[in-house]
Order: sequence, then structure tokens, then C-alpha cells
Amino acid sequence: MTTSTRGATKTPAVLVLEDGRIFRGRAYGAVGVTFGEAVFSTGMTGYQETLTDPSYHRQVVVMTAPHVGNTGVNDEDPESRRIWVAGYVVRDPARVPSNWRSRRSLDEELRKQGVVGISGIDTRALTRHLRERGAMRVGIFSGNALPDDGTMLAEVRQAPEMTGADLSAEVATKEAYVVPAIGTKKFTVAAVDLGIKGMTPHRMAERGIEVHVLPATATVEDVYAVNPDGVFFSNGPGDPATADHPVAVMQAVLERGTPLFGICFGNQILGRALGFGTYKLKYGHRGINQPVQDRTTGKVEVTAHNHGFAVDAPLDRVSETPYGRAEVSHVCLNDQVVEGLQLLDRPAFSVQYHPEAAAGPHDAAYLFDRFTSLMSTVQMEGQRA
Repeated sequence: MTTSTRGATKTPAVLVLEDGRIFRGRAYGAVGVTFGEAVFSTGMTGYQETLTDPSYHRQVVVMTAPHVGNTGVNDEDPESRRIWVAGYVVRDPARVPSNWRSRRSLDEELRKQGVVGISGIDTRALTRHLRERGAMRVGIFSGNALPDDGTMLAEVRQAPEMTGADLSAEVATKEAYVVPAIGTKKFTVAAVDLGIKGMTPHRMAERGIEVHVLPATATVEDVYAVNPDGVFFSNGPGDPATADHPVAVMQAVLERGTPLFGICFGNQILGRALGFGTYKLKYGHRGINQPVQDRTTGKVEVTAHNHGFAVDAPLDRVSETPYGRAEVSHVCLNDQVVEGLQLLDRPAFSVQYHPEAAAGPHDAAYLFDRFTSLMSTVQMEGQRA
């Protein structure tokens, strides 16, 4: 990616999809060239959390909300240390942000971090195109002397695809760190960072959990060196079919019977660990209003999603796995995509969506309580033994 940070708001920009569709607008954020996978997010709010979600690494995010940047950028809401999106697409960016927490405009933040974007295009038409044709490679080109359309299209088609991409280690922490429990410490959890969002360990800390966040390259020995009561596998970017190392670590955790919880990419890792396959969705789930049914209770939750891959597991029966019986616990009501897995004979479960709700509804916050309940049960059984 090459960038400049001057004159971004009036400079011409072009968005080129790999199938040849072209949209012309104005530069937003940094001026330059960027490539990634074009995806759309249906969230009407929470753009700051979206931008800083490591799961969006190497993706160009199209916002379906027509007005973006109205509340500016603050220092409290980032979900990680930086913006991770490869590019940003908006229809009508705010000219003047207005919020008591705002410290700078979104355009200023994008320029500061070198994120190339485009504004002033028909994002509704672009979203419908992606919905009908599927997520695909894209390039954003901005500047006063752009190449011809054919040259830009050729560059887009040379960009790497998301299928087969192993990206977790690129976004995860390089060094282990600890998020202390809030109040009395009740449990210790080893969290394998595959692209973790900051709110996730915070939700655990609120429940008296001391969270040891470990790099994506952590070994089984690293996990158990912190003497965990439970093990957590986080969200993250890329194709789960490439994630052989975390799958092997998770299988070792399952063998030991330690309580296990996975979110998003962690759900796909559990699927693979149990012997299920994964596949790429046509255009994915990205937004904060996705209806998911808990098949155990029948309750429907409105949930936050960000995933382009899913687990291929049967919805109509309990499956036999090397670790006992497993079943699909949650399903998306829009398209019947698997949104959760649970083992019936071991303390392990996962969901494909984001119960930490940053941004998004809090309908699924109970899942963190379910994790603590599993750890409590295993602790009590150990004491009785």
C-alpha cells in the first residue's frame, strides 16, 4: 500500500472490483492505492470498533449506513492498537463530527493511519452487487494521475485472495500479557489471541477472570504454563482451513478436558478440531443485527457478526467426534448458517458471532456466564474427587 495524507477530501478516487465493475468518487482518508477483499457491513453505528477489529485485516469494508463519521473518533472505543481494514468505503462522510467524546474527525484518523478510502459512491448499488456476485478482490486508487481502467483492473486481479490466507499471526500479540480480574479473582483463563478484540478479555475480567492473552503461536505448554481453569480461542482473520497450529492446540485442550470457549474464528477452529470442514460464505455476515437462535432454549438473539467463513456441520443430528458427541447449538435464521457448536460429553462450546458486543447488542452476554459456570462445575468436581 502506498499513501499520502494531503488533499484527501477533493482528490479523485476509483474503486475497481475484480469482475470489472468500477465506481468513481472522491478520496477519503489517505490518498494512494490499496487492495483487499470487498465486504459490506450493515451496522448503522460502531464504525470505530469495526475499523479496529483485527478480523477485518486485508478487507476493504463498505459501510451500508449512508452517513459515516458523525461522532468522530475517540480514544476509548478502539478494539485494538490500530485500524486493520485495508480500505474504507462510505457514501456521505461527516463534514463536522459532533460528540462530547470526539477528539478528531474520522477522515483525520484514516489519514493519520494511512488507510486509503473512497467516498461519494453509491454504496447501496455496490452492496447489492457484492450480495449478488459475492465478496471479491478490490482495489481503491486515488490521486490526480490515475492509471487507465484496464491497468487498475489487472492490478486488482493480481492481489492475493482471502481463500487460503493464514493471517492470525499477523494481527495477534507478539508477547503474552495479562488482563487482571475486576474485583475478586475467581478464575484464570488462557486466551489464545488469533485477532482478539479488546472488549473480550474485559467481559471476562468483569466476571472475576484473570485473562492471560497468548500469541497465536502459543504451544500447549504455553497454555498450561499459566495453570488455567479454562482456555479461550478468539476471533481473527483469514481462512480457518489454514489454521493447523491452533487446531492442534485446541485438540490437546479437548483431550485434557479443560473448559473451552471459542468466539468467531475460535468457533471455526473448534469445528475443525472436531473433524468438521469449513467453507467460504458467498458474502459473509458483517453487522450488528443478525438474528441467531439458541437451539437449546429456542430463544432468538440479535447479534453482532463479522465472518466470511463458516463450519460445515449437520443441523439435523448429533455428531460423533473423537471427543464425544457434538451438536450445532446456534443457527442464523437468515440463512441457516452454523453459529455455534457444543460438546455434550466435555466442557467445550463456541459461537460464530460476537457476544462481547463491541459494537452491537448485548443479547448474548450470557455466554461469558456459561463459560464461568463450566469452570465452576469442573472445579467443584475436582474438589469432590
